[in-house]
Amino acid sequence: MSAEPGLTIDDPAVRAEVEAAFARYEAALVANDVATLDDLFWRDPRTIRYGGGENLYGYAAIAAFRAARAPAGLARRLERTVITTYGRDFATASTLFHRDGAPGKVGRQMQTWMRTPQGWRVVAAHVSIIDAPAEPG
Repeated sequence: MSAEPGLTIDDPAVRAEVEAAFARYEAALVANDVATLDDLFWRDPRTIRYGGGENLYGYAAIAAFRAARAPAGLARRLERTVITTYGRDFATASTLFHRDGAPGKVGRQMQTWMRTPQGWRVVAAHVSIIDAPAEPG
């Protein structure tokens, strides 16, 4: 699919690469594999992560947060994951998540991914928790 001349959206090969990077991130997150999580963020002071209770500016702040975070309660179920690629080197990943320890809540996660010489890396991320919407009917 193409939105404008010269820009390919959701090239199947590129999308498969980002899906694999996203799956690697998710597996590392629930396992509290800090080394892999650190590896998947761009090591740059311009990398940003807004979390549920923190605003982290720069790779060093993100790595420090990961190193200090408690490893309990990280299991979650994903829902409505949408990965979109723009050209060969840029992508977004958005997902909802649910944790057994947080009934009535839904988490939202958005990531901006960029291809680097080391592979796909998160350059910006946002995580928030809201009350789960009421079921219709």
